[in-house]
Amino acid sequence: MEYSGDEFDVIVVGAGVMGSSTAYQTAKRGQKTLLLEQFDFLHHRGSSHGESRTIRATYPEDYYTPLVLESYKLWQQAESEIGYNVYFKANQLDMALANDKFLLAIVESCRKNSVAFSVMNRDQLHQEFSGRVMIPEDWVGVVTEHGGVIKPTKAVSMFQTLALQNGAVLRDNMEVKGVERDGVRGGVWVSTAKGERFWGKKCVVTVGAWTTKLVKTVGGIELPIQPLETTVCYWRIKEGHEGAFAIGGDFPTFASYGNPYIYGTPSLEYPGLIKVAVHGGYPCDPDKRPWGPGNPLAPLKEWIEGMFSGVVDSGGPVATQLCMYSMTPDEDFVIDFLGGEFGKDVVVGGGFSGHGFKMSPVVGRILADLALTGEAEGVELKHFRMARFQQNPKGNAKDFL
Repeated sequence: MEYSGDEFDVIVVGAGVMGSSTAYQTAKRGQKTLLLEQFDFLHHRGSSHGESRTIRATYPEDYYTPLVLESYKLWQQAESEIGYNVYFKANQLDMALANDKFLLAIVESCRKNSVAFSVMNRDQLHQEFSGRVMIPEDWVGVVTEHGGVIKPTKAVSMFQTLALQNGAVLRDNMEVKGVERDGVRGGVWVSTAKGERFWGKKCVVTVGAWTTKLVKTVGGIELPIQPLETTVCYWRIKEGHEGAFAIGGDFPTFASYGNPYIYGTPSLEYPGLIKVAVHGGYPCDPDKRPWGPGNPLAPLKEWIEGMFSGVVDSGGPVATQLCMYSMTPDEDFVIDFLGGEFGKDVVVGGGFSGHGFKMSPVVGRILADLALTGEAEGVELKHFRMARFQQNPKGNAKDFL
């Protein structure tokens, strides 16, 4: 296949959801864009594959809610351009002890961002969801209309297709080994393991669990982004009850802020199965994955048995999938210029900490803004700067932790 030269306005390294969204944004703005992926497109070795991701606006950090609300609009805009759906609507239910700081911060964030919500006790929640959800006596639930499910692999494919339709060049099996400044004409040279070199005015690095490795190689900066291997579990809904837990009805996406933190989605990708999993995992090297054994199942089994009143089979998951998180110490994103000799010519997006997928449309918009204009319109990025870890190795301080 022939390509028109090796010079581009923007080179995006990493074609997971963040890189693909960024390439869509830059190509749509008329910029000659190259999107590079180290493995096959739509591979299952990172963080952007699978069948479902939750989207919710309920965050204890009030700076995420506006990003999610903008993402809802951008998801729908991209869907209208491609002609199919990747977002499926549902309400969102957040549950915890009535005095839980995390949940109280979510309520405060909803108030600050004008997100309508209802706080319900055990009996009210039991009535709201017709007996399908049974929280402990001293817990409460927060219900909002801003929930739902995103189809991840389909979403990545959507962004790549739209980027291609807008003139982007997409190349997979191209592992990037280096990014060097062009001291003569400006811009950067991006080199691959195969020996190919591409010149770009700007470069955006979105390599997920490989961020720490590549940023250290390119910029000599040690970013505290720890890859984790996590396990997604699907559980069988008992016969006769499948429809009550299906997407498209009134069953919500949900998060339970106990120990452990458990989340899930209505039945969608596998009829008769519901996704319930632990948010977290085990540290791993993305190039030397253990591929298991996964999170302990005992807390999940106990939670499912109590929460769903025996209607979901808690004997064990009938299907599992492995995925990776890229965790920062404060679980906030890294969105910043690489700086140093690169100045504003290299932008880094990483450390999405197992909760970024829902915001990929707005992250792509922000990364494109930073690459093309040097600033992000309407977004306060102080929480996402790399320098925060120099001031405090734990990152941003949070009152609710």
